[in-house]
Amino acid sequence: MTIKDRAHHRLERKHAPSVNSLERHPRPDTGIKSNTAVDCGWGRLLFAQTFEDLEQLARCLQRERPGKRDIAIYVRDPHVILSFAPQDLFLDPSHTFRLWLERYQSAPSRPKGFHIRMLNRRADADAMYRLYAARKMIPPSPEFVVEMRASKVLQHWVAEDAQDGTILGAVTGVDHVETFDDSECGASLWAVVVDGQAPYPGIGEALVRRVAEFYQARGRSFLDLSVMHDNTKAIRLYRKLGFERVPVFALKNKNAYNEPLFTGRQPGEGLNPYATIIVNEARRRGIGIEIIDAEGGYFALHFGGRRIVCRESLSELTTAVAMSRCDDKVVTRRLLRRAGLQVPDQCLFEALDQAEAFLSKHGRIVVKPARGEQGAGISVDVRTPEELARAVDRARRICDKVILEELCEGEDLRVVVIDFEVVAAAIRRPAQVVGTGHDSIAELVQAQSRRRRAATGGESSIPMDSETERCVRSSGYGMDDVLSEDEVLIVRKTANLHTGGTIHDVTSDLNPTLAGAARTAARTLNIPVTGLDFLVPDIKGRDYVIIEANERPGLANHEPQPTAERFVDLLFPRTASRESRA
Repeated sequence: MTIKDRAHHRLERKHAPSVNSLERHPRPDTGIKSNTAVDCGWGRLLFAQTFEDLEQLARCLQRERPGKRDIAIYVRDPHVILSFAPQDLFLDPSHTFRLWLERYQSAPSRPKGFHIRMLNRRADADAMYRLYAARKMIPPSPEFVVEMRASKVLQHWVAEDAQDGTILGAVTGVDHVETFDDSECGASLWAVVVDGQAPYPGIGEALVRRVAEFYQARGRSFLDLSVMHDNTKAIRLYRKLGFERVPVFALKNKNAYNEPLFTGRQPGEGLNPYATIIVNEARRRGIGIEIIDAEGGYFALHFGGRRIVCRESLSELTTAVAMSRCDDKVVTRRLLRRAGLQVPDQCLFEALDQAEAFLSKHGRIVVKPARGEQGAGISVDVRTPEELARAVDRARRICDKVILEELCEGEDLRVVVIDFEVVAAAIRRPAQVVGTGHDSIAELVQAQSRRRRAATGGESSIPMDSETERCVRSSGYGMDDVLSEDEVLIVRKTANLHTGGTIHDVTSDLNPTLAGAARTAARTLNIPVTGLDFLVPDIKGRDYVIIEANERPGLANHEPQPTAERFVDLLFPRTASRESRA
């Protein structure tokens, strides 16, 4: 080997992932490397076909590092391996699908609004980490991903928004030939993730196609992937792309992350995402769970003789008085103003001439019911007497008492305060659609609603109602009009998640003045858990107005911030970790 060759070899080894081999020589019957395990950052992939000793495979799988998730794939005799460690290992309830790359056909058209590329910088790795964490997947560290950029074994791709460079999805590929000299010339796809709030369709499909085309160009024979047996949406996509199910099994360790896969049905199934996130955190701590009414989100938690009934994030620790203060938006505003906090100008609707005078004073106003939730009955950016009359009628369907409020410009900021400390902050953006050049606005709204429902467990969708039609008309369009390709249209003025809005974490960027105002507001209302709605010109600035407080904020909307953890800390302080106590 020449000096140049040795230098190149050292460079390759420096950037190669950790391909562990308990025996460094090939297996005599196959010529492949023995006992191969690839570190993927989130855990190791153990290629079972490279293990001649099945007990050794079981022992290797048991050596999983804390906080990781190892997978033994291509297991031929799972019953034999399980017999060596029945208390520690379980058969993964996933299907394996295979795409024969010689049969693969590229998509007839390229993606619109985004593109797929190789991960190539630290910012990409940070974004990938956030995407995995938000979906409760174990993320590889950004340092690991960056170090693997030149690897021949591991490849990472990201989906990037063509407009602003936001990373919308990610996926990892493993080349089996580079890993263990695979005689079958295969490759596999792992950990595909898509931002549930991405505005474009087809991101997951585009990521899978890019991986397939990459390995097809490398001359690989097939691409395998593993998918949960009940993930019907993903299976439908894979079958559409030509994947076929193959009889391949996988084994995993019985750890806290995998617990739902091997413990069967648990208390809490049937709850909505806002209750589920709390129940799952309680179960993780060994807190007892009693489902009272799954449809309504009611459950009880009990630990050490203490029992607390909750409805999602509303618990018995919130008094009826505190709840009534938040429930009535007029009372909320009055109390916050007396506490020296900034609030918008506001009045109760009494008559149309009085309301028109308020509209004339401010030019643009918000009309909303004094009581209500989830954005129901709210009309934003009302400008004309005709719109005003219709908006009042809409609000009255929710509550007899109607509020008129000046429209304050700025970003819609939700700040979650638990135990009088700020736990999470997020910018909420109203529902929007992106033109295709051939679909009507109504069709775009329906398609975006389907994506939002799928991403939020049915909690978010864009209503096809008079308010959506009003917002579209105010932009100069009708519901049957066709937007030009890549044109963006906001179809709701409110940024509420339940009306199709999206939510984006900004906790680390929150100005201390805004955080202080949120803590003061929570103490003024004397409520232990609340979601405060601000309008701010800049989250890093000091200017704000507080428009309302919510006694039952959706904690699941703020992942990866530890909202559920802090909520359960509040209910059962003895179960809190040392870090959260500090």
